[in-house]
Amino acid sequence: MSALLEARGLVYRYPGGVPALAGLDLSVARGRKLAILGPNGAGKTTLLLHLNGTLRPSSGQLRLDGTPVGYGRDALIAWRRRVGLVLQDADDQLFAASVAEDVSFGPLNLGLREDEARARVAEALATMDIADLAERPTHMLSFGQKKRAAIAGALAMRPEILLLDEPTAGLDGQGAALLLDALKRLSDAGATLVFTTHDVDLAWAFADEAAIFCDGRVIAQGQAQDMLVDADMLARAKLQPPLLARVALALKAKGVLDENAALPRDDAQLLDAISPRPA
Repeated sequence: MSALLEARGLVYRYPGGVPALAGLDLSVARGRKLAILGPNGAGKTTLLLHLNGTLRPSSGQLRLDGTPVGYGRDALIAWRRRVGLVLQDADDQLFAASVAEDVSFGPLNLGLREDEARARVAEALATMDIADLAERPTHMLSFGQKKRAAIAGALAMRPEILLLDEPTAGLDGQGAALLLDALKRLSDAGATLVFTTHDVDLAWAFADEAAIFCDGRVIAQGQAQDMLVDADMLARAKLQPPLLARVALALKAKGVLDENAALPRDDAQLLDAISPRPA
């Protein structure tokens, strides 16, 4: 499958010469959910800022649909229409007086008519299940509501790829579940999702593919169920296999689970796998 978005040999240094990306390669397949995993402070956010053109590498190349991207004004506008970015801290993106005004900013900047922009805003708010917050001042939103409003602002641009930096960081269990449910609906509708995280359990339950980020490079990329059980490779990125995978492997070793059974990806699958079957 050809990549929708691809990074080849990206090199980038922070001011002062501190290395951030060191010849990084990454492939984003259309319609997939890709988790980029690595420890905090590893440079995952810097990578996302390259994937939508906010930062420019000192060397290397980014391609959309196989075509090298450009960094001129028109090229960047076209790029960011296709690749949306949601930062970890929603306060870095929300600035308008109300949620609806904030979400409408991008569509209006595209030059859409007001009625077209309103339709996009309504669609994005409904997708994130916050239509009732349209007139709410952004400073009066809860942390989770701010996250969903920031994502709605990106969705109103109708990007092909949505980049999310640590999407569940700071959310409680219910808030994370609500957000992931909305993201799953986006994925089911055909959106391509790329998210950074250090939460291997989140990646195990939600991602189709995983890229392991370490020392400014992607050291491995592939199917999540393959990448996230490789303890030695994960250790290089200061990670360990997800709890569900470790429990399931231990149960296989004890003969409780069939050796050839697929590893459960969530609690319900694990409970189903260990439940006694009718005689």
